[in-house]
Amino acid sequence: MAETGKIKRKLMGHFINTALPDASTAVYERLGKDLEEYNIEMNANVDTKNNINGEMSVILDSYQPQGSVEPYYAEIGSALFERLQGIIDDRQTLDDLKTDVVEVHLWEAETSGSYVAYKEEAIIEVSSYGGDTTGYQIPFNLHYTGVRTKGTFNPGTKTFTAAET
Repeated sequence: MAETGKIKRKLMGHFINTALPDASTAVYERLGKDLEEYNIEMNANVDTKNNINGEMSVILDSYQPQGSVEPYYAEIGSALFERLQGIIDDRQTLDDLKTDVVEVHLWEAETSGSYVAYKEEAIIEVSSYGGDTTGYQIPFNLHYTGVRTKGTFNPGTKTFTAAET
């Protein structure tokens, strides 16, 4: 049965590729466990000017989207934990931090268990690690690069298929 009315938050899925950048196959894990919210801040680059006629012009020419995953509780056996711990242990930088994130519209079903989705390249920034008595925490930020591909995603098989152009 199709959802109607307001869209429930759980129907906007975010899947992060936990595989290393040189891996031949993506390994997606859904973000959300222990997260009460996850927002992608668009960080628009806006330039406003007043001309000599007293009129204002507004130019929005780009976005620098980013999301913050906090808290993230480390769990043995999680591929995402292993990826984040590798960043910490090896003090990874540059291309070693590349990944992709798939945004899945779970309210827009396509065929055979797939949904409308957008895959975007991102850089993982571990902001800190440690935490309090509730558990070992590794909060991190995702800096989206703007290289975005429309397609479909199957949550059952965790596979993204790019749309034909």
